Amino acid sequence: MLEAVDRLRSAAGEQHRISRMVRVGTVNAATVPLLIPAVEDFRAAHPVTQVEVVGAQQSDIHRALSEGGFDLGLVNHLDGDDTPAGFESTQLLHGRPVVCLRPDSALAARTCVSVDDLLAQPLIAMRTGYVMNRFVHRLLDGRGSSFAYSTDGAEMGKLMVAEGLGVTVLPDFSVVGDPLERQGTLTHRPIEGDSTRVLLMLQRRKAESVPRAARDLHEVFVRRARQLGGTLTPASTPLDPASAPPLAPALDPPG
Repeated sequence: MLEAVDRLRSAAGEQHRISRMVRVGTVNAATVPLLIPAVEDFRAAHPVTQVEVVGAQQSDIHRALSEGGFDLGLVNHLDGDDTPAGFESTQLLHGRPVVCLRPDSALAARTCVSVDDLLAQPLIAMRTGYVMNRFVHRLLDGRGSSFAYSTDGAEMGKLMVAEGLGVTVLPDFSVVGDPLERQGTLTHRPIEGDSTRVLLMLQRRKAESVPRAARDLHEVFVRRARQLGGTLTPASTPLDPASAPPLAPALDPPG
C-alpha cells in the first residue's frame, strides 16, 4: 500500500513538473536576435515556468512535436519548400544565406563571395538533415570533392570558423548580432549571384487544446519577430557593395 502511495505521489510530482515546463526544439537559428530575447521576455511574465531549449535537426524536431516531446519548434525552410502536414507553421524571419568567415580572411576584403571563392576554402558544412546542407549542395551543383568538416548546428559551425578551421554558410539571421561578430571575431559576406531566401519558421503540432505556457511563448516569439521587422537582411540588394557589413579590424591568425 505504501509503495502504491509513493508511486502516485511520484506521478503527481512528475505531472506538476511537466506542467511547469515548456520545451522548444531549435536548429540553432537566430539564437541571439530572437530566441534568447523571447525566452527572457517569457520568463519575466512566467517566473515559475521552466523553458527547456533543445538543439536538434529538423526531422528530430518534427518527430518530437508529433509525439508531444516539444511544444514548439524553430526550423529553417528554403523559400518555396512545402510546410509539413500536421503542424501549424508561422514565419518569423526571412533572410539570405551568407558566408561566415573571420575578418582576417582574404575573402573579407570582398563585398561578396563567389562559388569559386568558396571552393578555395576549407568548408564547414552542416550535417545531412539540415536545410543549409541541402542549400550548399544545390549551390555547388556537384562541384568540389567533399567538405572539410561537417557539424551539428550554427553555433558549433561559428565556433569552428572563429578558431580558423575554415568558412561556413548560414542564414544571415544566425550570424548578425552574434557575440563573436560583435567582438570582431566573425564577419559575413553575401554569396555572389544568389537570391535564395531562407525562412525561420515557428511550428507546433495541430491540436484542439494547446497548453497556456506554450501558447504564450508562441505569442512572444511572434511579437519579437515583428519588433525585428521580420528580417535582419540589409535593404540593399545582395550585390550592392553597401550591403556588405563594415570590415572589422584584422585579427592575428589562431596559433
